[in-house]
Order: sequence, then structure tokens, then C-alpha cells
Amino acid sequence: MAEMMPHTHIIGTGSSIPNRILSNKDLESIVDTTDEWITRRSGIKERRISSKEAEESTTDLTTQASLKAIEMAGVSPKNLDMIVVGTVTPDRQFPSAACMVQEALNAQNGMAFDVSAGCTGFLYALSVADNAIRSGTCGTALVVGVERLSTILNWKDRGTCVLLGDGAGAVVVASTREKGGILSSHLKSDGSFWELLYSYYGNSYTPEILQGIDIKPFQLSMDGNRLFKQAVKCLSSIANEALEHNSISSDDIGLLVPHQANIRIIKAMAKNLRVPMERVYTNIHKYGNTSSASIPIALDEANREGLLSKGDYVLLVSFGAGLTWGASIVRWSI
Repeated sequence: MAEMMPHTHIIGTGSSIPNRILSNKDLESIVDTTDEWITRRSGIKERRISSKEAEESTTDLTTQASLKAIEMAGVSPKNLDMIVVGTVTPDRQFPSAACMVQEALNAQNGMAFDVSAGCTGFLYALSVADNAIRSGTCGTALVVGVERLSTILNWKDRGTCVLLGDGAGAVVVASTREKGGILSSHLKSDGSFWELLYSYYGNSYTPEILQGIDIKPFQLSMDGNRLFKQAVKCLSSIANEALEHNSISSDDIGLLVPHQANIRIIKAMAKNLRVPMERVYTNIHKYGNTSSASIPIALDEANREGLLSKGDYVLLVSFGAGLTWGASIVRWSI
């Protein structure tokens, strides 16, 4: 029976980032910080910030990334059976970002909905699509991770505003009888740690150099030290669970694509997994932490840079608000 079950393969990737670059030097004029402090603590040199005066809404970024993934996949938007978007920063409370991009793509032949799981949103959304394909209720799906975290930042809080950025990443997944593709997904959450990273109402300040940000009426709070320790522990544990489930070792992983939260977290996790940094993809220096968008953006860049070959084992692993965390192992097939 297992042999009859369809397999979910990634057949296209895409990403989109805002044009505006906010460097560490720029941030020195906003909060009490320095380029050296930010780089040493996080590995971030710059990030992208969206503008409501440009075509850079959540829907815009999602659409642009999706079109690139759809083009690579060689499918028509009309053939999408499902659109799942992982995000905590949709343009509206409702309808969902997925429904907005469905309209933009003219992809009305399938279902569309959002998943809210913090920075793990993309992996949660990918698992939903994978399960639908495996059950036979979906043939082709668009899975997106997108955030505009600049809209919910307290720009007076140097502990958080220096870390985060905006962007979108997308993949098209399809049902085939060929073995490989998404081998397994492993998802966890623990709501008892919700106070380590959450949003609350009360946000209105926009720095002079960032006029045009689409500020939302709530902002982000983070307990950085406790979150760091929990992140390393959970990421290492869930990655090992995924490896053991598939009877492979870290030596078999062609590329580790982690959530781009903090370079120190990434290095600590890679050390625990015994994966050398040469096989870990990072772009945090360019984009900062883009939450649910970070893995699909990194995956698209790695794919387009030729760092992935057919048959490679790719480990995706993330951690975010909730707390949520997860890992997926993919046998690359593009």
C-alpha cells in the first residue's frame, strides 16, 4: 500500500525581497547600537524593509515569489489545487493572504488558506500540502512563507528591531509516483513558552529614515536570552529526530537550510548535528530574520546558485513563536 502512495516533490522555487536596504550603519541613527554589536551578536549586516508606497505589500511579495516558482515548475496557476501561506503579517486580518494571492494569480480552481506558526510557518504549510498530496486530495500545491516584520516592530527596541526584515519565498510541490521528494516532516509546539516571543497592541512610531512603512497597531516582544537557549535545544532535537526517522546521518545531508534567526544559533545547531558550516546555507547577513520566509528564500537562492543536485538530501529546520519548531528532509528532485 505504501508503494502506491504518491510522493510530494518540489518542482519549482521562487523568492521576492523589497528594494529598500536598511544597513547596520543606518540603524545607528535610529537606536543606540553599532554595526559591530549587531554583526557580532547576530551575523546580520543589512535587511530589506518594505514600503507601502511601492508594490511591496504581503500580497505583492507573495505574488512575485509565487510567479517565479510557478515559472520554474512549468505549471499554470489554474492547475493549482491548493495555496497555503505561512505568515503572521497578512495585509488584512481576513481574508487570508493565500486568498489574496489566489486572486492575483488567477488561480481560482483550488483552495487557499493561511497557516500561523511564527517562524516555523513555512514548514507547517509544507507539511499540510505534503499530507494532502499523500492522501490523494491534491495534485499540485503552492506553498509560501512571507513576512513584513517591519510593520510590527518597536523601532525603539534595539534588541529586536535590528534583527528582522521582510521578504517572501515560495515552492511548487506536485504529486508523482517517483520516490523521493519530501521524505518526512516533524512538527512540534509548546504553548507554555509563548511569553518568550509574542505580539501586543501599541505601535505608532516610525523612524524618519523609514517613512512609508505600513505600521500595524501591535508590536513584537522577545526574551532573547531564554529564546536562544530554547532554540538551539529544540532545533538540534527535531533535526536529529528527522535524521533517525529516515535512517540517515548528518554525513548524508547535502545541504542544511535552517531558519535564518541568528548566526550563533545556526552555528551551535550545526555543531550539535556535526554538520560543517560548508554544508549549511546562510543568507542572514543580507536579509536578517524574515521569519517564515527565511527557509524558502534560502532554498530558492541555494537552488538558483546551483548548490543543490538531484538526489541530494536537504534538511530544513526552523523554530519560532508559539513556541513552534520543525524539520523536514527532502530528497531533491529538480
